[in-house]
Amino acid sequence: MWLSLVSDLAQAYFELRALDDQLTIAHNTSDSFQETFDLFSRKLEGGAASALETSRAEGALANVLSQVPDLERQIVAKENQISLLLGKNPGPIPRGATLQDQFDLDVVPAGLPSTLLERRPDLRQNEQQLVASNAAVGVAKANFFPVISLTGLLGGVSPQLSGLVASGAQWSLGGGLAGPLFTGGRLKSQYHVALAQRDEAQLAYEKSVTSAFGEVSSALSAHEMLADSVKEQVRSVKAYQESVRLANLRYDSGLSNYFEVIDAKLNLFPAENALVQFDLGRKVALVDLYRALGGGWKLSDVQWQTGSSTGTTTTP
Repeated sequence: MWLSLVSDLAQAYFELRALDDQLTIAHNTSDSFQETFDLFSRKLEGGAASALETSRAEGALANVLSQVPDLERQIVAKENQISLLLGKNPGPIPRGATLQDQFDLDVVPAGLPSTLLERRPDLRQNEQQLVASNAAVGVAKANFFPVISLTGLLGGVSPQLSGLVASGAQWSLGGGLAGPLFTGGRLKSQYHVALAQRDEAQLAYEKSVTSAFGEVSSALSAHEMLADSVKEQVRSVKAYQESVRLANLRYDSGLSNYFEVIDAKLNLFPAENALVQFDLGRKVALVDLYRALGGGWKLSDVQWQTGSSTGTTTTP
């Protein structure tokens, strides 16, 4: 429960900060388009601008403004989710650093031991189920044998064992002998069921181990690959910002119409949002790695079990 809570809370907070960034981008972009629309509206009234330019500016403005209410809705929903995880009533969540300034690792430390996976609750559960099912096989096998004393009072053969060997017949409850009667194959069936259940538990354990390694591999790969995506998207945003600057210069110099400026800004808007999403994905990958390892790699097994990790689990 603690592992799930910490992981879900970290991911939800990263997602909240990503929504905050997207809302800021939307506001900044809409402010820019609002200035453009107001400018062309005044020019249109004075006969210095065309209705086409004004309509294009208005459409670009409305396109961005339409996303603001939805982002605000998602922010409220995410704040309520975080409040629920914290055991609080729904309400605003205090903000810390921006998503870009949140803690992240350039490279995950090398040489992490696979024994970290032994802390995972699902592996612990499946391991104990395997131990229990293996013990059940021993119990089912023991049911084939009567419960008797093999030696007598003076160390010789006990009367129970002598009677059992002499009879050569089915076991009975007479004469103090506690053993199974004729069961019509019931004991053998119970033994086979126990074997099947042990095999099932073993397969479940092997599956959970394989799944755990797969989750770690996916998280490590995502964290590494998304770093390249963030790097390239930063490059893209800078290029589009430069294109907006150049488009404004061309327009101010009379070398182009304002359509170039609007197009440049429309290209910049999704590029900035994509950068936020790639950055969010990288940080969520780090949370997934924390979850897959059963609590990161800085905490010892004893610390994790005793709960002394409280207040230190915000970083792996």
